[in-house]
Amino acid sequence: MTKKQVEDTARTRLDPGTVVRAALELLDEKGADGLSIRGIADRLGVRMNTVLWHAKTKARLLELMADAILAEAQSEGLPEAWEPRVRELFHRYRRALLAHRDGARIVAGTYAAEPATLRFAELVVEALLTGGLGEREAVWTAWTLVYFTLGLAQEEQAQPDALGGAFARSLATGAYPSLSRAAAHFGETSFDERFDYGLSRILGT
Repeated sequence: MTKKQVEDTARTRLDPGTVVRAALELLDEKGADGLSIRGIADRLGVRMNTVLWHAKTKARLLELMADAILAEAQSEGLPEAWEPRVRELFHRYRRALLAHRDGARIVAGTYAAEPATLRFAELVVEALLTGGLGEREAVWTAWTLVYFTLGLAQEEQAQPDALGGAFARSLATGAYPSLSRAAAHFGETSFDERFDYGLSRILGT
C-alpha cells in the first residue's frame, strides 16, 4: 500500500469519538500539560494528520473533550423540586470534572456549544426558571454556579501549596490584620464542605 492509502485506511477506521477517548486517556495519564496531537497520534498508532482529520485543530479537540467530560454528568433520576435538582446537577458536574485529571482545567478553557454541554445548561436554566427566577437571573445564576464549580475543582485538582511559608511570613508582618484573624480557616481543605457551602450561598438557601 502507498503512504496515502495507509493514511486513508487509518482515517476510515477512526472516528472523532475514538480520537476523543484516546485524548481523555492521555489526559488522565499525563495531565493537561502532557496533552498533544502527537501524543494522541502515537497512542492510536497513526500520523498526526490523521488525528487532525477528525479533530481539525487542538482547540476543537479540547471542545470535544470538554463535552465528553460533561456527558458523564448523567441527567437521569434527578429530584423533582427545583433547588435539590440544581444541587444534584452540580454535584454530578463536579464529579465529572474530578473524574479526569485536570478535567476542570480542560472544561474551563473552552466554550463548547456541544450537545452534552448544552443539555446540562438546559437542565440548569430550566430548573432555575421553575424556581421562579427571571430569564436574566436564571442565566446569571447558572453562570455563577458553573464558574464557582470550575474554580473550586481546579483548586482541588491542582492541590496548590497556597498556605506555605510565604503566606505565614506575610501575616507575621502585621500588615494584614483581617487575614491574620481568620488565618486558621484558610487551612480548611474540605472541598466537599466548601462546595456545599458555596452552592447554598449562591442559591440563597
